[in-house]
Amino acid sequence: MTKGLQAIEATSKKRSYKDEVLKDYYTAQLSREASVLGRKEVLTGKAKFGILGDGKEVAQIAMARSFKKGDWRSGYYRDQTFMMSIGECTVQEYFAQLYADCENDPFSGGRQMNSHFATKLIDEGGEWLNTTELYNISSDISCTAGQMGRGLGLATASKVFRGTEKYSNKDKFTKNGDEICFVTIGDSSTSEGAFWETLNAATVERVPMIVAVWDDGYGISVPVELQTTKGNISAALEGFHLNEDGDGMFIYTANGWDYTELCATFDKAARMVRKDHRPALVHVKQMTQPQGHSTSGSHERYKSKERLQWESEFDCLVKMKEWILANGITTAEELTSIEEKAVKDCREAKREAWLSVTDPIDKKIATLKNIYNGVPAELSTELLAELNSMINPLYSELIQNAKRLKIKFQIAGTAIPSDLADFINEAVEVADQRYHTHLHSESDYAAINVPVVHPTYSEESKRANGYQIINSFFDKKFGEIPELVAFGEDVGFIGDVNQGFAGLQEKYGKERLWDSGIREWSIMGQAIGMAMRGLRPIAEIQYLDYILYGLSPLSDDLATLRYRSNGIQRAPAIIRTRGHRLEGVWHAGSPLGLLINSLRGMHIITPRNMVQAAGFYNTLLKSDDPGLIIECLNGYRLKELVPDNLGEYTVPLGVPEVLQEGSDITLVTYGSCVREAQKGIALLEGTGISVELIDAQTLLPFDMEGVIVESLKKTNRIIFMDEDFPGGATAYMMKQVLEDHDGYSHLDAKPVTLTAHAHRPPFGSDGDYFSKPNPEDVFDACYKLMQE
Repeated sequence: MTKGLQAIEATSKKRSYKDEVLKDYYTAQLSREASVLGRKEVLTGKAKFGILGDGKEVAQIAMARSFKKGDWRSGYYRDQTFMMSIGECTVQEYFAQLYADCENDPFSGGRQMNSHFATKLIDEGGEWLNTTELYNISSDISCTAGQMGRGLGLATASKVFRGTEKYSNKDKFTKNGDEICFVTIGDSSTSEGAFWETLNAATVERVPMIVAVWDDGYGISVPVELQTTKGNISAALEGFHLNEDGDGMFIYTANGWDYTELCATFDKAARMVRKDHRPALVHVKQMTQPQGHSTSGSHERYKSKERLQWESEFDCLVKMKEWILANGITTAEELTSIEEKAVKDCREAKREAWLSVTDPIDKKIATLKNIYNGVPAELSTELLAELNSMINPLYSELIQNAKRLKIKFQIAGTAIPSDLADFINEAVEVADQRYHTHLHSESDYAAINVPVVHPTYSEESKRANGYQIINSFFDKKFGEIPELVAFGEDVGFIGDVNQGFAGLQEKYGKERLWDSGIREWSIMGQAIGMAMRGLRPIAEIQYLDYILYGLSPLSDDLATLRYRSNGIQRAPAIIRTRGHRLEGVWHAGSPLGLLINSLRGMHIITPRNMVQAAGFYNTLLKSDDPGLIIECLNGYRLKELVPDNLGEYTVPLGVPEVLQEGSDITLVTYGSCVREAQKGIALLEGTGISVELIDAQTLLPFDMEGVIVESLKKTNRIIFMDEDFPGGATAYMMKQVLEDHDGYSHLDAKPVTLTAHAHRPPFGSDGDYFSKPNPEDVFDACYKLMQE
């Protein structure tokens, strides 16, 4: 018996290897037919776009054989066969997602395009499921190589679980840390920096991760020779190969059309990774893509006749059939019967999926036509004809038609029929539920639901440096929360460059606080994966300016995770960084406008000092939402009065604090600008100008209780101040107050924004003074506003 068949038999508990082979052949044929039909559904207009997994079937079946309950996948958007093989995707569900069927797509509720999979990790109440009993699929994203960092984090969690005994509900998340994260990626995406950064990190940190590279020779039209050194990713990675000193990773290769070789290779890779707890790469070469890259074009345009002929001969299904017959496993007649059954089953499932979409629409059409029966002909004729001409209409097209009928009534000055209004209102409610939910947690653990515990002070309260306060807070939390971990550049041994974690690695161990390389992208991705497995990571970006290197995983992955999975997944990661008010182009940034518009789905918190920062960290640690906390870079040496209940008090999100009451001008700012504003207000003494100073505290969410507009009702003048570029976060705050809270109606003068200049601040104190708002600028802005 070959090694491949031994691997098949080893993973078969009740069936003979013949039964297993034929089961696999059926699954491969079923998936191929789904790809063929999926392309047709797009080209005939039933679906918007399709990205399909044809040519990858046999390799994915082989990988599925080594995937156990408790394992994780962080994958590529062509893994449909794998999902079908482990029983987590039926053909009907596959087509439901292709049709963007919100009610029947179990992976994203119609929010993601086809082959973007996810499995449920939390229940409706926000409680973690027991992931050790499940096949765990982290929600896919389209961004090429975007899955790499999350995969690193999912694998890192196994390492952390293995190295530490005490965890809350540990049995829900791990079985001795033996779980593997399988990461899949297309060969051309290995050109992305994220691939190399993550692979390096996985090898250095030695985590149990298998990276499967599906290599079909092209990245859309670009051949591998123009993508990868040596035209071969496993050859390019030779320096990563495990050496005699035990450094490196396992590297394996297999042909994408060779069933037994693939089964043996994935079986060996999984056994070695589970045993040694180090990463492996499985380079699956010589794959084909029978229908081309996607439904948007034809591969005949860029593939030679010779290449197309080779792909026809080495199609994995063709080769698998040849192997079955050559080894006498069954007859050609039985294989034909299996193929016919796969086609029949797939078409029936597709039909059921389509009926699930069209039947509710047909009922809505009938309802709308019934409404038209009561509408005068002069208002209805044109729109009714439009409705009758629709072929496979979307729900939105029916609502658009109904809204235009409503407009006709409005123009005619006649009452809108109640049934028409009800039809439209119902659609708005349905759309809200389908498309506008789960941006943030809606559970009892949501950050905005965390009970407020105020800081307390007494005559014994002492003053301390900011870094000492935040260090004491983290010390308390690491003692209380076993699943809390922290990592990043210089976080472990020296306790971060500003000593917030000083001494904590020695006290709590390298398994809970550790140093990372200079690799912001994968640090962010690592935090996402770890948070998805029940850990509470605090991942550090050393300076806010450097967050641009890690913005992609935050924006594309962390901020969208709950939304794109339709609320079935979460990652309550905390991203820690520091910014504002230091000198120099690369250490003084406050790009909050950029972050506000990139990170919807996360909370953005800008505490003015370390006492407030500690309260915000505590709030996030009690919640199941992700957040970014930006500490004041110039605040670590400032003395603050330390609350007696440090580590217990919380600061609410979305609630500005009035720091100084006034009657003439409302001045809104945050972070380090609070102190500059206070200095500027002090200069106004003797002018008779009374300023009410408000610290916004958080930008996402922003002023949920209308604190600022209540101040504006009193002062009728307002200034928004920060260190961001013109048109950045100040413009955002102005929109929130003047438009969303109707502050415009309370103005007696033009609103003012006081910002940094459009360039980054140059180095040196002079450059800082002339580039960012200073106390004298505050004085001038207030004085001028009172003259208007």
